[in-house]
Formats: sequence, C-alpha cells, structure tokens
Amino acid sequence: MGLLDGLMGRAKSAAAKWGVGKAAQMLPNETANRNANTSEKGRRPNAEDQVKYMHRLMWVDPDLRQSILDVREMDRLDGRVKRIHSKIARDVVKGGLVLLQGIPNKALEAEWKDFQRRLQLHRPEKLKSDARGLVMEGNLPMQWVLDKAYNVVSGVRMPAETILPNVGADGLFKDVQKAYIQFDVMTGTELASFPLWQLTHARFDPDNFDDMGSLGRPFLDASRTTWRKLNMTEEDLVIRRRMRAPLRMAHVLKGASESEIEKYRGQVEKDQTEGMTTDYYMNKEGGVSAVQGDSNLDQMADIVHLLDTFFAGSPLPKGLMGYTEGMARDILEDLKRDYYDEIDLMQDTISFVYEAGFRFQLLLKGINPDDEDFKVTYASRRTETMTQTVDIGLKMKALGYPQGMVYEYMGDDPAYVERRRQWETKNYNPYPDPEAENNPPPQPAPQPVSRRRGVSVKVTPGNGRKGESGTSINNG
Repeated sequence: MGLLDGLMGRAKSAAAKWGVGKAAQMLPNETANRNANTSEKGRRPNAEDQVKYMHRLMWVDPDLRQSILDVREMDRLDGRVKRIHSKIARDVVKGGLVLLQGIPNKALEAEWKDFQRRLQLHRPEKLKSDARGLVMEGNLPMQWVLDKAYNVVSGVRMPAETILPNVGADGLFKDVQKAYIQFDVMTGTELASFPLWQLTHARFDPDNFDDMGSLGRPFLDASRTTWRKLNMTEEDLVIRRRMRAPLRMAHVLKGASESEIEKYRGQVEKDQTEGMTTDYYMNKEGGVSAVQGDSNLDQMADIVHLLDTFFAGSPLPKGLMGYTEGMARDILEDLKRDYYDEIDLMQDTISFVYEAGFRFQLLLKGINPDDEDFKVTYASRRTETMTQTVDIGLKMKALGYPQGMVYEYMGDDPAYVERRRQWETKNYNPYPDPEAENNPPPQPAPQPVSRRRGVSVKVTPGNGRKGESGTSINNG
C-alpha cells in the first residue's frame, strides 16, 4: 500500500500543478517566469510534456534502472563484458589523481593532501570502483559527508538507479535544498533527499546535458540486445555440437528379418555399453558404414558477425580484447586512438566530481577556489606507454614549451618535482664515500656555466615509425 499511496499522491500533485483536464492551463508560474524573454512564454503543455513531467515527479527512470540491471548481469555472466569494464576503469585511473597548480601554493597543496587522504583518493581500488560505477551505470552520484569540524571526510558513491533529480519541465531544479531524492524501489518510499551542495552528479553521454533530469547511459547500454543474441547463438552452437558430434554407425543387413535385426542390435549395443571396441561379422549380405558427426565448430559466421556488432558498439576495439584475426596493425592503431579519446573524456567527467568536492572543502575552510589557479586531473591523460609519453615530452621541450607544462603532461606536479630536485641536490649522493664524509674536501670556487652547454633536442620529420617525426638528443 505504501508504493500505491506514494504514486497516487505524486500523480495528484502533478495533475493539480499541470491542470490535467483543463484545456487552457498554462505552464507553471516559475517556468513561465524563466521563459519570460522567450517566445515560449505562456505556451500550453502538450500531452507528452504532461506525461513526462508527471513521470519525473512520481518515480525513478525505469528504462535506466533496467539498463543498469542488464549491464550488471552481463558483467556477472560474461567474462568479455567484465574485462571491458575492468580495462576501461584501469585505464581511467592510471597514475592516480594529481593537483596541478599554475602558481604553487603550499596551503592549497596541504589541503589537497588532507582531502585526498580522508577520501582515500590515493588508493587505486577506490578510484577504480568509482570509474567502474560510471562505466556500468552511466552516472556517478557522489555524496559528500562532513564531520563536526566541517571537513569533507568521505565521498560515497550512491546507486544511480535509485536517484531521482527533483527538476521541473524546464529541466532545472525546483528546489536546490532538495535537488536529489533517493527512493526505495521496492516500497516506493523516499529514503533521503540531498541538497545540491551535498550530492555531485556526473553524467556520461546524457541525451540532453542542459536538462538536469536527463541521466547518463551505461557504456554498453545499446549493446544489450546484441549481447543476448550472441549469448544465445553460442549456447545453441554448443548444444548442436554436443548432440551431433558423436560418431554413428549405419548397419545395413540386407534381407534380415525383424527378429534378426533386433538380435543383432542388442548384441552390438551391449558391446558399446560395456565400452568395448569390436568388429562386426555377418553371414549375409550387409555392411557397416560410419556417419561422421560435427568434428569441429566451423560454422561460426553468425557468431563472428555478432562479435563484430557487439564490439562495434563497445569503446574497446575487438583487437584489444584478443580477437585479432584479420585485423591489420594500422587499423588497430586508429581504433586505439579513438579508445584513448573515450578514456580522456571519462577522466574529465570523473575528475570534475573530485574537483567539485575539493572546491567545496576549500569553501568550508574560508578559501575562495575561484581565486586559486588549480585543477584536479589524472596523472596519465592518455593510455600511452612510457616511451611514447617521454618522446612527446621531449618534442614539447624542443618546441619551446615551458618545463612546467612538460611535467604536467608527464602527469607530475611541477612544484613537487622542483622541491624534490632541490632536496636531492642537497641530501642525496648516489656514490657515498665514508672517508670523504669524515674529511670533506674544500669546496671549489663556482665556475661560470657556459650557455652553449646543455642538452639539445632535435625533431626530425618523417624519420619515426609510420612516417612520424623522430627525436634525437645530444649533450653539449
């Protein structure tokens, strides 16, 4: 009764607000005020708008919920789907989170370290869990938990299929003090409501970004139908193989009576049941011939087609998942670049959530985040090898980029690198000499450094792999 009463109450309130049954009912006042400067002022809502708005007031998105449940089942039953989700999550969190500052600020860096430690953002398993949730659910609703000292002590990822944005027909929040509502989908009761500051909601590929009620979609949302066909076809093929694989024998006894055939059949089947390999002897015209079963799984065209269709809708190219037959290396390289672009977008989506939580922490400490030059991002922006990353860094140096920007591309904080360099210059000696430590030699007078000495980096166009530019490094 709780579910029915809740639905009926929300339906009545929505009908009263929209004036269902009144032909001349205008838009709600707040919506009309927002559209005061547009041509839609006073526009009458059509039936589709009324149904959508009533649906938003009444319940969480059933299509999204079913999509999330299907993707979770796919992840649980199919190792390929699980590997896709796991690989995307690993590539996203590669290198961990870093705070990049335009102008170094020690106080800001100290706040970030405390924030990262309290929320366990330095642990790869926490970052992977959040990234995997965004991949599988298409949404990342992060609830910020405060302690008595007004510190953000935890970021809890909420289940996306239970979250309802409290928005109007215009896609804007009706009340920022109750921006999101969490429902118990079994009873229809409201479990909790969250103000806009307490829950940051990141959406991946929403149908309309400007509509806050339009939620994101899982990565493999559109591949669910293809996965069902692929799973069914593979099972059917295995059943067919199991039923038709055994070798069968055709026994032909010309002119034998029914009793003679039954006697012969009983003897042969008795020998086969006992596991005996026997020869067949006949005193009349007849013969025994083998009927070959399916000796291999060569009828794979349907499965190959479904595999191609499934991975065509996946962010991962089929070659990266082990299906490399007939795939050229050049094509695989192009597909990998597309996949890296997806990873970059995923990193930007997730890092926005963490940065929003850190900005909230700064506000609680009396620091205006808009006055500081910083951003929270992942250390590895692209899933490249170390050799490729170093090569790009050297090319950036050769083109005259500042050293700090090169460190940022490498995924390191330039201020931290400089402090570490100064500390090691003063405190670290890779070849210690105990006698020299007891009797340190006199320090030589500083010598002027020639500007001509140093490391020179040259880029040679067309001298690298696949016609790309090559890099050469010379000393002095």
